[in-house]
Amino acid sequence: MSANEVQDDYYHDLSYRKDTPPIRTREGVGLYCESTGEGIAVTTLNNFFFTAPFWRDYTEQLAKHFRVVSYDLCNHGHSTRLAQEPTWEEHAADLVGLLDALEIDSTYLLASSASTQLARDVALAYPDRVRGLVLAGPVLGPQGMRRHRMLQRAWLRTLNNHGIPELFSHMYPEFVSTQMNEDYGSAGFLGLRESFLAMSTPEELNNGLTLAQQGDSSPELLTRIQAPTLIALGDDDILLSPTAGHELAALFPNGRCAIMPKAGHVPFLDDVEGFQELVRKFIDEVEAHV
Repeated sequence: MSANEVQDDYYHDLSYRKDTPPIRTREGVGLYCESTGEGIAVTTLNNFFFTAPFWRDYTEQLAKHFRVVSYDLCNHGHSTRLAQEPTWEEHAADLVGLLDALEIDSTYLLASSASTQLARDVALAYPDRVRGLVLAGPVLGPQGMRRHRMLQRAWLRTLNNHGIPELFSHMYPEFVSTQMNEDYGSAGFLGLRESFLAMSTPEELNNGLTLAQQGDSSPELLTRIQAPTLIALGDDDILLSPTAGHELAALFPNGRCAIMPKAGHVPFLDDVEGFQELVRKFIDEVEAHV
């Protein structure tokens, strides 16, 4: 594969679908949303770095089996912009409002990195709306979230002092696996950077990383979640080791941990098809016991 082919492979079509009216979730808030496929719903949660169109390449196979819903958070992407940044509670209420508007009684939540905290909060506040959780590269930790938040604060300082391109250079070797870094080299770095720069503004990232510092970090909260939970963890994740991943899964009453070989903090970047198959099997197993 040539350098240009590698770079193109990492550059995603992030265009928004035309004639897609926002879905109202609460007073003054409308969310951009895409829904693909039919059947049991799987709803993706953005981690402040992604937008709804980004998920297309990572849920294409899932959409052949389930209804995949992706949306932009309030104050991000093509959703409503408010003067006051939403709280975690408001983001959770927006999700429930979105499900109501789409007539979805309950859904699986597919979250990555910072959005795994939102998935946790939704499962706690609205347990009847959550069929299950898939937490990819979670920021939740079996001993707490101190390490995760220290890393996020470092990213925030880089963003505010040097801008988004330097933030990406800071983050890249931390969230991308060693294998991916070696295999795709500079071309992969540049291709993914173009996608990264296209998805967010400095203000959006500042607000998101600031919000990520807030909220209860107690591992005890996880013991209250009744929804079946899958921790999808790369064995090259900078935040959680495989041992910690299994310890984290054990906190959930119905949790399990799947280790993805040679994958990093965002494991579906490393193995797109393998990740989707992992999610599909998890959902099929859960549904078989409903």
